[in-house]
Amino acid sequence: MNNNDIADKIAAEHGVTKADARKIVDSVFASVADGAAAGEEIALSAFGKFKVKATPEREGRNPSTGATIKIAAAKKLTFTPAKAIKDRLNG
Repeated sequence: MNNNDIADKIAAEHGVTKADARKIVDSVFASVADGAAAGEEIALSAFGKFKVKATPEREGRNPSTGATIKIAAAKKLTFTPAKAIKDRLNG
């Protein structure tokens, strides 16, 4: 399922045009991205939470040469599903 599929479903269920539904979907994801970029936790009730997690700099190995390399510190977005979603996935 992609953004267009979600927009099509919203358009069919709520009687709006596909173009308007696509704008809404894009706006929701842009808001989540903006919140994450600001370091905020995004909690969507009955769906789950998006959190920004910082990973420290660490050492790794180049698989082809075996040489030690430094892997830069980074931030990543993690998702923890809500209990309702976990229950729905696991029947």
